[in-house]
Amino acid sequence: MTSPARHLISISDLEDDDLRHIVARGAQFADGGRPYPQTLDGDVVGIYFKRSSTRTRTAFSSGSLRLGARIVTYQNGDLQLATGETLEDTGDILSRMLDVLVARTAEPTADLRALAARGSMAVVNAMSAEEHPTQALTDLTALQRHFGRIEGLRVLYLGEGNNTASALALALSRFPGTELHLRTPAGYGLDAGYLAEAAKQAEAYGSVVTERHDMDGLPEGVDVIYTTRWQTTGTTKPDPNWREVFAPFQVRAELWASSPDAVFLHDLPAHRGEEVTAEVLDGPASIAFWQAEHKLYSAMAVLEWCARGRTAETAAPDNSPETQA
Repeated sequence: MTSPARHLISISDLEDDDLRHIVARGAQFADGGRPYPQTLDGDVVGIYFKRSSTRTRTAFSSGSLRLGARIVTYQNGDLQLATGETLEDTGDILSRMLDVLVARTAEPTADLRALAARGSMAVVNAMSAEEHPTQALTDLTALQRHFGRIEGLRVLYLGEGNNTASALALALSRFPGTELHLRTPAGYGLDAGYLAEAAKQAEAYGSVVTERHDMDGLPEGVDVIYTTRWQTTGTTKPDPNWREVFAPFQVRAELWASSPDAVFLHDLPAHRGEEVTAEVLDGPASIAFWQAEHKLYSAMAVLEWCARGRTAETAAPDNSPETQA
């Protein structure tokens, strides 16, 4: 007997056990290989992207198919939202026909909660204006597989305090001993509410979250150096000279002088010569493209968790042909 569908609209929606389960399950999918268990057999997953996407859309589409689901895709303008139907009415109708809706709006997170307000359809936030929770789950899954742990890792994040940074702060701060040092341009920091929530969690979990708007006194010996695209998908910046403000926060090879063993992460797409140099992105410290591969495994874990509920703890998936009959 399966559990009711559950939503993933914010990292804050997850209990600690659920957060760790999804990360562990994603790692299991990555380690287990094919054939994958058909845990979504008979389900229909809607893929609704109002904004461009390569990794996230492909991960959730491919992940749905690999787990046995069928997919229905929508682009901006396909739904009657374009003619004025309310989000609540749209959600009501879709919930009668879909098991899961994966949606990227790049609009307020409240819109996704409105879609999820009625019915049994699970809603997954594939990126809203404030938060990109599935990216944070991807990052944690990749870190777990690379380091064999998340607890105690020290992360230096450079660049805009965007929706990726918000989700990362909410997720990483719930692992004891972790440190997240955000260095963001003045006026482009983490949303105050997210920063306050992450700081509160850090105090409770014995982790550290800090934010500064300069590049002085960077922490040494970090495990991870992370950046994101300066021009976040679906947004623009009002200051025409914003690139000058961001320039000091570019990830360059010199950063590895004080953190020689650090790996480089990027949520992609990357613009070489802007937020990161080609020397770093294509260099030996970069695991950014391997990180991106984990979007598939993390998406599969999210879909399974939302549609079927957690399996027994984090037992390794049984990929034998007999289980897929």
